[in-house]
Amino acid sequence: MKGFRLLQGTALLGAILMGRTLWKTAHLTDLRGQVVLVTGASRGLGLLIAREFGRQGCRVIICARIQNELEQAQARLHDWGVEAFALVGDVSDPSDVNRMIETIQQQFGHIDILVNNAGTIQVAPIQSATVDDFQQAMETMFWGGLYTTLALLPQMQARRSGHIVNITSIGGKIAVPHLLPYVAAKFAMTGFSEGLSAELAGSGVRVTTITPGLMRTGSYLNAFFKGHQQDEFRWFSVSDNLPLISMDGEAAARAVVQAVKRGETEYALTLPAKGIIRLYGLLPQIAIPMIGWAARLLLPSPTHNPSTERGVNIQGQMDEPLFDWLTRWGRDAARRFNQYRAPSFNTPSATESSSNQAGY
Repeated sequence: MKGFRLLQGTALLGAILMGRTLWKTAHLTDLRGQVVLVTGASRGLGLLIAREFGRQGCRVIICARIQNELEQAQARLHDWGVEAFALVGDVSDPSDVNRMIETIQQQFGHIDILVNNAGTIQVAPIQSATVDDFQQAMETMFWGGLYTTLALLPQMQARRSGHIVNITSIGGKIAVPHLLPYVAAKFAMTGFSEGLSAELAGSGVRVTTITPGLMRTGSYLNAFFKGHQQDEFRWFSVSDNLPLISMDGEAAARAVVQAVKRGETEYALTLPAKGIIRLYGLLPQIAIPMIGWAARLLLPSPTHNPSTERGVNIQGQMDEPLFDWLTRWGRDAARRFNQYRAPSFNTPSATESSSNQAGY
């Protein structure tokens, strides 16, 4: 009898969730004419999100720290039929954020949708990580999103209208070994985003937390690697590119915009990500040891090597036909989504605002 009641309850909950999804799909928000600011939009997922909002008829503003990358992104969007206003800015600097917001207000009046997407990726065992690595990750992926949100929130609350979209990560729900600076920053932003959504409920200002899984955007080439650099680059690149476990970047961007149109509070982009998040939430006492076991089996052995190398430079040092075949989708994505046009710099910057979201 208890089992039957549990089954009934599960079926009822499933029907309610399905009905909710169908209702939201039938009542999509018309985004035409809305002003959208996308941070970290010079390449990768941020660039694709900007394109999708542009295709919805939005007025799009893209920002990133590096001038030439931003100009290239703007030209790429123009080729795709989307006109975007490009604004150089460093989201980790609150004074620069305020300057950007003032400039946008002068040009457009206000911002309807903010997409906090800027991010960097550092891949290393904890033995090779430094306090600076954690600070740099936090400054872009937590403080950067916080600064832009706090700069815009009073205006949105005064209008009782606005939408804040935080691109977090499955790494903000599940702790992934060898990505601890990234994970710490994403956990912080996930907590902030979910708490803000609850606090603003009924205010007219919506908050959507986007949790990507693995995505094929070519961003692994702009990640930074320590420890056994080639080995770290190898596992990260392959896992980031396999079609069966990773999501096409263009499909991910479309899903983000659809989640905004539906007014989703939280949305995980892939079925594997949704399943892993639920397992982790329900059975952490099982999931965490399993992740540790998998890390010891699949990831490089830890070592102390604090020197940093950018992924694209490591790629140029490798001559492995099987690896090249396994990552060919990522190289194709990198060419299409502006990843190869990054400047030659070999150390991550705390102020980097380019779109390096790998999907963890």
